[in-house]
Amino acid sequence: MPIYYNRHAAVQYARTWWNRKNPNYPAFSVDCTNFVSQCLRAGGAPMSGAPNRGKGWWITDGWRSGSGNGYYANETWSYSWSVSHSMRLYLENAKSGLTAKRVQSPSELEIGDVICYDFQGNGVIDHTTIVTSMVDGVPYIHAHTVDSADRHYDYSNSYAYTPNTKYYFFKIDDVFY
Repeated sequence: MPIYYNRHAAVQYARTWWNRKNPNYPAFSVDCTNFVSQCLRAGGAPMSGAPNRGKGWWITDGWRSGSGNGYYANETWSYSWSVSHSMRLYLENAKSGLTAKRVQSPSELEIGDVICYDFQGNGVIDHTTIVTSMVDGVPYIHAHTVDSADRHYDYSNSYAYTPNTKYYFFKIDDVFY
């Protein structure tokens, strides 16, 4: 039975939680990929690969903020859920569960798609965002770590930007099998 990606639900989640943390999920000091994963999940993207942290894209259910010490007993997630470079590798290679296609141009993206950033140009992804609007073929994004809403995707006005910055544009599949 196919599962359909609800891009509008993913974007609504991003717009709701862009400047705060959902207590039903873990929060990290570098929270960008965790935030994007939450958005994708809100859009209905299917998880797979548990309990192998190095396989698939997933998080265990039942998150609670607990004692507030930042640690969550007996709960875990895949590296691709919370690590930018792991998410990029997952999206490029996934054949089931959450799947995507890498495209060359930002104008090929839609709301609910993902952009990964390699600020140093060394092949290691440093940041992940979700596309929340398109204006004349240009993506605008929401992000965590430095909480951002409706920001131009290119980050040229960011302290993290360098002339070596490389972008990885991922078009999330609309139907998952």
